[in-house]
Amino acid sequence: MAADVVGYSKLMAEDEAGTLAALKAHRRELFDPETARRGGRIVKLIGDGVLVEFPSVVDAVECAVAIQKVLAETGGNIQLRIGINLGDIIIDGDDIYGDGVNVAARLEALAEPGGIAISGMVHEGLGNRVEAYFSDAGEHQVKNIAQPIRVFRWTGGTILRPSAAGGPALALPDKPSIAVLPFTNMSGDPEQEFLAEGISEDISTALSQVRWLFVIARNSTFSYKGTSPDVRQVSRDLGVRYVLEGSVRKGGNRIRITAQLIEATTGCHVWADRYDRDLGDVFALQDEITEMLVAAIEPELGKVERERAIRKPPETLDAWTTFQRGLWHHYKFTKEENAQAQALFRKAIELDPNFSRALSALAHARYWDTLFGYSASPEEALNEALELARKAISLDDKEPFAHFAMGRVQTLKGDLETAIAELEESIELNPSFAHAYYGLGFALILAGRPEDAIPTIDKAIRLSPHDPSIWTFMGGRSIALLVLERHEEALQWAMKSVRQANAGWLIYAILAAVLGHLGRAEEARRTGGEVLRLKPDFSASFIARTIPFQNAAHLDDFICGLRKAGLPE
Repeated sequence: MAADVVGYSKLMAEDEAGTLAALKAHRRELFDPETARRGGRIVKLIGDGVLVEFPSVVDAVECAVAIQKVLAETGGNIQLRIGINLGDIIIDGDDIYGDGVNVAARLEALAEPGGIAISGMVHEGLGNRVEAYFSDAGEHQVKNIAQPIRVFRWTGGTILRPSAAGGPALALPDKPSIAVLPFTNMSGDPEQEFLAEGISEDISTALSQVRWLFVIARNSTFSYKGTSPDVRQVSRDLGVRYVLEGSVRKGGNRIRITAQLIEATTGCHVWADRYDRDLGDVFALQDEITEMLVAAIEPELGKVERERAIRKPPETLDAWTTFQRGLWHHYKFTKEENAQAQALFRKAIELDPNFSRALSALAHARYWDTLFGYSASPEEALNEALELARKAISLDDKEPFAHFAMGRVQTLKGDLETAIAELEESIELNPSFAHAYYGLGFALILAGRPEDAIPTIDKAIRLSPHDPSIWTFMGGRSIALLVLERHEEALQWAMKSVRQANAGWLIYAILAAVLGHLGRAEEARRTGGEVLRLKPDFSASFIARTIPFQNAAHLDDFICGLRKAGLPE
């Protein structure tokens, strides 16, 4: 376990004596006793950090969680980042060396302030033996370590140990179902109950606007107020797959809200987060927290549903799970996976011809066939996408994804006025729909309004920072900056985009164009080579044919950058 103090230099500069006294007190009263209690051995102090060896991953993680919880509750200036790895070490006297130690140090740097980052091996070793939830943060390439590290992060939250449930269980609905339990008032002040209740009610209302969710009414969930229900029993009582619970703690003019989403049928955590804010206008705060929670919850639910669907044997699949399997393939961003997604979307439509969401997804997949050059007949693909989107809207004109799909198709059709109107309608129906914000931003770029596009794309990124399509969001922002001739900023966003795990050839083309404009010829040519590796038939004329810039100068900027990168005409 590697740990260090967040902002140590700044703390020392502001109050050297006070900081040293606080660190000594924390070590004497918290860190050293907790470490010793779980069999840890402090190997060495490294500046403001410490390296500890434990007999097991469970001991190490339980120690780290206990330390971080106490530090969070005391609310002082001292915060730690902690990294934990399981691996071979070299023992040299009292010291230890090796990749196992180096990886722990890299994980510590990847942890959030007040949080813990663990390696995939540690996560596997934990099983369900620790009451702490670690979210999957994906693979990270770190300095001086050859292979990428799979990282899991803890930022708070515990696993509930469910008790045996009894009584008849309600059947689960055909679509994902959720109950928002009353948030717990942790302030010790009964007058703050209204705040906890208001946040719970606002979240329920906002989730109810997500049309593919089945949300239990407030009157049903508030019967659990003041209790600590077993989430499995809640699932049985209310007939829901997911339960959202949380707490509100007010101190002075600050408020802390925690929330955790649980797959109640199994008791497993899906997602957890914590929000610290100045209280200020309580109603504005409720709106902000509700928006952030809904934006986080919706994609997490979608992810879990896709993973659940992919595990089920095909003979048991209904329309919804078939559709979710299709989404799982769709967001792999390859020609082959997109084709597999389309086959599953078509199967879902066969099972339920009135399934507007599946029709919309198939339209979007055909849109990708055109945009990414997957289809030998792009015009045919786009025309089918248009018909599918029209049918989806006719079946359910309140389905946000149907209007989103129509907006995306009309974007490539070059009818940008209609595209913008459809995407705005999608956002009106679901104000937390990150993809619709990005689609609107992209349409605004092509309509010659890149300045308006940037804050719209920023909204998409804020709403869904871990989205499977995040590389497209970042790439779109880079295009907007490119045509605004803000090339250094465009480079930063393009570089962020290519670092995403599933980045496609289009972002490499954007990056090559930006590098070309910046006069970084060798890097531009190297990036152009990566474009051709990913899409051997790429040409500048493909961009000109496929992406309908209304402003000819903006298209010329893009094409000029591609030429400077040495890409074929």
